[in-house]
Amino acid sequence: MTKKEIEAKIAELKSDYVRIQGDAEKLVLVGQNTATAEKKLIELEKEIADMYRKLEEIDVT
Repeated sequence: MTKKEIEAKIAELKSDYVRIQGDAEKLVLVGQNTATAEKKLIELEKEIADMYRKLEEIDVT
């Protein structure tokens, strides 16, 4: 992946994270189960961290 592709993927993942976080907050307000949303947030956090590592590798070389 190129630096621009990684940066675009990070932006996309962050957008997804914010959207799912908002959905989870709504679920809490109406008393619904948030386990699925929380699991997805954890997955997104890991993927974002992975993309930042890839970006760092590109910047180092």
